[in-house]
Amino acid sequence: MMMIRMENLSSAGILPLAVLPAGVGMEAIASALIGAGIAVLVWWVFRVLESDDLEQGAEWRYDVSRMNELRRIDPLYRLFYSVFTVLARMNRVVFRDGLPEIQRQVQAAGLPRFWLPEEYLARLQVLALCSTPLWIYGLVWVLGPEAMLLTPVGVVLTAWFLRRRLAARSALRLRQIKRRMPYLLDLLTLLMEAGATFLNALNQAVDEFRGQPVAEEFGRVLADMNLGKTRMEAFQSMRNRLADDEITSIIGTIIQGEHLGTPLARIFRSQSDVLRVKRSQRAETIAGEAGVNMLLPAVLVMASTVLIILGPFLLNFMKFGIAL
Repeated sequence: MMMIRMENLSSAGILPLAVLPAGVGMEAIASALIGAGIAVLVWWVFRVLESDDLEQGAEWRYDVSRMNELRRIDPLYRLFYSVFTVLARMNRVVFRDGLPEIQRQVQAAGLPRFWLPEEYLARLQVLALCSTPLWIYGLVWVLGPEAMLLTPVGVVLTAWFLRRRLAARSALRLRQIKRRMPYLLDLLTLLMEAGATFLNALNQAVDEFRGQPVAEEFGRVLADMNLGKTRMEAFQSMRNRLADDEITSIIGTIIQGEHLGTPLARIFRSQSDVLRVKRSQRAETIAGEAGVNMLLPAVLVMASTVLIILGPFLLNFMKFGIAL
């Protein structure tokens, strides 16, 4: 009877797992679970990407609008919004003293103004955590399975590298701004001396330097003024965004001239000259430091040259002594 029943099940296409070859049943279950996991992951990604904006609740209206803008421009923030929230709350406590510097670097790097420092730090941390599989694979492939214990060290190093990259990006953009600012100030001077108003001159200068960081910053000054800010408030916002000593000095002089009623064309001309002098001084300082920086490589090259010349004679003396 059992044989007849098994033959009926087999003919119907229904075969119990017990009669399958060894290992096939577990492989089928594992494949089904993996497929289900991938399907859930794909569904979750599409569900998150197609989700609507956050609704207005007890939060401040601008904060909700800011988060909605971040969800539009950054897919990582949209995917891991809950993780960002938890990490940002933790960063406010753990990295409280370093958040102002991160905020300065975020703004100086030209990143979207919607980022709070603790949220952007959380973004770097999420990117570092996403590198965990790569670290595991690389360490196991190079050093063996025991090297998996070094994965947290690799994740921390990734977060540190991303943090250093943000600082380097902000420093590079500040150098680019200071390098091009004298030319933009000269153009503003020429346009205003030719009879253009400050707004028209600034608009034309921003169009002329389009695509460069200095145009982005003065474009934000122009946008602030078009939104109702006074000239002093717009320049103060630029000074607070960049927080660089040279730029702060220049903008402070412009604001002081605005208080005293000095013509802006004269201020722009003098400040462009000051920037050129500072750039020349900075080049002279770098050139003066070049000799000191080259001292150690020069000594090493000289020592290696002496060893190459005298090495054969020393080896010959150590092996054979002085022989004619």
